[in-house]
Amino acid sequence: MVQLFDDERIDYLLNDACMRIIQSPTAFAFSLDAVLLAHFAYVPVKKGRILDLCTGNGVIPLLLTKRTNARIIGVEIQERIFQMAERNVELNDMFDQLQIIHGDLKEMQPVLGQSSFDVVTCNPPYFKTPSDTEHNHNEFLTIARHEVCCTLEDVIKACKLHVRPGGKVAMVHRPGRLVDIIEQFRKYKLEPKRMQLVYPKKGKNANMLLVEGIRDGKSDLKILPPLYIYEGDGSYTKEAGEIIYGK
Repeated sequence: MVQLFDDERIDYLLNDACMRIIQSPTAFAFSLDAVLLAHFAYVPVKKGRILDLCTGNGVIPLLLTKRTNARIIGVEIQERIFQMAERNVELNDMFDQLQIIHGDLKEMQPVLGQSSFDVVTCNPPYFKTPSDTEHNHNEFLTIARHEVCCTLEDVIKACKLHVRPGGKVAMVHRPGRLVDIIEQFRKYKLEPKRMQLVYPKKGKNANMLLVEGIRDGKSDLKILPPLYIYEGDGSYTKEAGEIIYGK
C-alpha cells in the first residue's frame, strides 16, 4: 500500500476507475491546463521517448500513458512533489513505462543526454513575478507558478536541448506570454507549428494557450479552432467534456 503524508489524498484520474493519483491541496494538485496539454500534444503511439519537464505529481505522464506505449520520463525539482510523482508511478504500477527524476531542468544534460527525445512536454511556471511580495505565501505553489527556479527561456532552452531534430515540443501557458514564447521558440530553433487558444466560455478572453513547435522545422503555423470550456449554464462544452472525460 502506498503511503500518504500530511494532507495528501488519492483521487481517481478523471473518469478512469483504473488509474489513481496522489494529490495535496497545499503541495500540488493538477488542474485543467495539465489535462489540456496531455490531450493537445502529439505523441508516438507505439514506441519512442517522451520527456515531461516541470512534471509536478506526474499527472501529464500518467495521462499520456492512455495515448502511447512510449517510454516517458518526468523531471521535477521540488523534493516533496517529486516523491508524490514517484508514488503515483508505484500506485499505478507504471514502472515499465514511467520514470520520475528529481532535479533541475537546467542541469539534466548529464542525466538525460542531448537530442534524445521524440517529444518534450512542459507545463511551466507562468508568472515572471520580479518582487517577493508578489509571490504566493505557499512555497510549493510559488515554485510551481512563479519563475523562481527557472525562467521561460530556461524551459525552452531545455526543451530544445533534449528534443531530437524534427521532434516536437508542446507547452501550455498564458496568452499574455505568447510573444515571449514565439521569440524564445525561434531563438532556440523550435518552429511553432500548432497553436490553440482556450477560453472559459464564449464572450470571455482566452486564459490558456497551447502551442507546439518542431525542432529545426519550417515556418507554417496552424491556428486551431478556439476551445471553449464552459457553456453559459456552467456545464462543460461537448469538446471540453470529451477531453476531460473521454468520448
